[in-house]
Order: sequence, then structure tokens, then C-alpha cells
Amino acid sequence: MIPQRGCYTKHMFGFRGKHDVVTDPRRIGEVLTRGVENVIPRELALKKLSSGEQLRVYFGIDPNSAKLHLGHTVPLRKLKQFSELGHHIIFVVGSFTAMIGDPTDRDAERTQLSREEVRENFKGYRRQAEKVLDFSRVEVRYNHEWLDTVDFEKIVSLASKFTVQQMLQRDMFERRMRDGKPIRLHEFLYPLMVGYDSVVLDVDAELGGSDQEFNMLAGRHLQAAFGGRDKFVLTTRLIEGTDGRKMSKSFGNCVYITDTPTQMFGKLMSMRDNLVPIYLDVCTDFSAPRQEEILALHPKEAKMALAGEIVRMYHGEDGTRRAKEDFIKTFSEGNIPEGIQELRVPRGVTLANVLVGNGVVESKSEFRRLVKQRAIHNTDADSPITDDSHSIQEPLTLKVGKRRFVRIVPE
Repeated sequence: MIPQRGCYTKHMFGFRGKHDVVTDPRRIGEVLTRGVENVIPRELALKKLSSGEQLRVYFGIDPNSAKLHLGHTVPLRKLKQFSELGHHIIFVVGSFTAMIGDPTDRDAERTQLSREEVRENFKGYRRQAEKVLDFSRVEVRYNHEWLDTVDFEKIVSLASKFTVQQMLQRDMFERRMRDGKPIRLHEFLYPLMVGYDSVVLDVDAELGGSDQEFNMLAGRHLQAAFGGRDKFVLTTRLIEGTDGRKMSKSFGNCVYITDTPTQMFGKLMSMRDNLVPIYLDVCTDFSAPRQEEILALHPKEAKMALAGEIVRMYHGEDGTRRAKEDFIKTFSEGNIPEGIQELRVPRGVTLANVLVGNGVVESKSEFRRLVKQRAIHNTDADSPITDDSHSIQEPLTLKVGKRRFVRIVPE
């Protein structure tokens, strides 16, 4: 059974003529190199991008969270580059696949979401993603529109294109087998489902983070098996968090798009020096010569230039100015910054609930970790919070970690 292709997109966007597609070799070269981990096959990508034909470029997400960090912006910025070359961008929301759960880079089963949770998460995702990508030039699709109709016959047809050995070669499955952790059968089906997106949409290219290479190549394999276009795959680089580990909210090392200018600036100033070159390359629009100029500066000055530019991109010039002023007052002069966040809460509520509920810390486990490290400081009493069950009985001014200040007022 050969799936129908392209039937979900033609009614929304027509193909533009060759004169609207940019084929400048320099710009094509930048698209295929800057912030890029791999292009498979590179020769096909060069041929297609140089042809003058408008390409169908696909990017898919499972919105497991509504909160974006700088790592999420890397593929979004690459999509923007393809759009600026005149290509047709198809943004697929995993309204079906998020309910299954992507096993990529997971040592345990991923929590499955309801369709309503997916839609709500995507609302927040889109609001933040629009700071990077112009969605008026993007076709947004939800993959339940075709995956809801897949019957058992079609599942068997898709599954016949892969071997169990291919699936077991994935790193996360090897780790789980070695550690005696379960692998659910539906997790084998995930690459088939996201690969089927490519078959239905009949795309010329797919891009995503380097951790998605297996899934994207599954789509390339299926497109060829069902007589579709020859698709190339482009993977973008993954960036580490501010402490050099994988960027993850569980490590508390993320720079979020929703961070205030002061928070964003402070986090970037706290990052390891060796991360500055990659952040300059994949998180800013600085030219290569400008990057070299910045990297020739003293490490602190280089980070100041990087932090200032990233804050400007998401908060404007005023945000950058305020962030720099707050940073100088807080870290150079030892003062509490102006405009400190104030939270009015019911008397007796636990500090953990206040900080987690207002996004000051990511989770109660992070709160407990910070308390154990004596990293939540009561600046009024000049002493750390040592009780992870502390309740709010009187006003508190807290320094949370190295960069975050908050004032809590019980009512």
C-alpha cells in the first residue's frame, strides 16, 4: 500500500517561481555549514538548493513542554535561513506522536501526553518561537491529521521496511538493555510514525537537532521506499548548558527565552568560557569576522558582548541596557538589582511551592538541591535557607543561586 502524498499542503501554499528562490553560493554555503552537525547526503543538498526550485523543508516537534531554551532556537534559526532563501517551510506539530513519546536520548520511558496537553504546550511554544521565526511564512500542520487514519495494514507495510536490528542499534535502547530497563514495543514504532510524516508531506529536506538523526533518516528511507522525493537531512548542533553539561531543566543550566533580561544576561555571564565560541556561532547573527574580534577580547568582555547581543535579540536595546546595569550593581557592587521580582503569597505557604509555582526554580528536586547546597540566601538575615520545608511567615528577600533575586511578601 503506497500512502497518499502531499494532500495536506497544496491547498494552503502554492509554489513560487524560480525567480523568488535565492541560489547565491555564499548563502547556501552558510545554510549548510553554520551551526550544522551533518548533512546527509551533502551532494543532494547542494544540488537541490542550487536548482532554483522552491524546496519543501520539514521540521517537526513534539511539544513536551511550553518553555523554550536557547538550544531550541538553533533549528528554528536554521528554518529562518531556509525561509529567507525562498523555500517552503512546513512545521509539523506532533499531536499524535507526542502521545506516544520519543525514545531519543532517553534511558527510561518518556511520559505520554494527551492531545489537549500537546495543543496547550504548542500555544506557548509558538509564542516564544515567533521571536525567531515568522510564522506568517510557515505552514503549520498537526500529524494526527494523517496518523489518526493509519490502519493495521499500513502499520505492517511501514514496519516491513525496517529490521529489529536497525532499531536495536540506537544508543538509548542499547543502554536500557544493558541496564535491564524495559523497551516498549510502541517505542520501536516511533521512528516509523515520524518517518511517515515525510512520506505524506513528500518533502525535499528535513532538519532537526543532531539527536534526531535516526528518526529523520527513517523518513528518508521511507520516502524512497514509497517512491517519494529524494530527501536530504540536515542536523543542527546541540549546545551545552551554562555549566557545560547537556542543556536540561533538571540540571538548572538552561537559558530560557522567557527569562527576564537580567536573568538571561546573568546566566550567560556565568557560563563556562569554552562555550562562548559555539554560542556566538549558533545563537547570534554575528559574522565570522565579528566573532573573531569578540573571541580576541578578554573572556569576561567576550561574554559581555555575547550576553548583550542575545538579550538584545529577545528583549531589545532597553532590555540589554537594564540587564547590564543590574549585572554591574549585583555582581560588581554587591547590591540587590532594581526591579526585583516581588511575589505576594498566602501566609504559611511553603517556600518550595512559591519558588516552583512562580518559575523561580524548575522543580522541587532542584529546590531541595539548592537548599542542600546552601544556594538560597536570605539577604535580609544574611543567612542561607537550610530547611526545605520552610514556610513563609514574614517578608523575605532571597538570592536564589548566583543570579536570581526575588522578594516574597506574605498576605
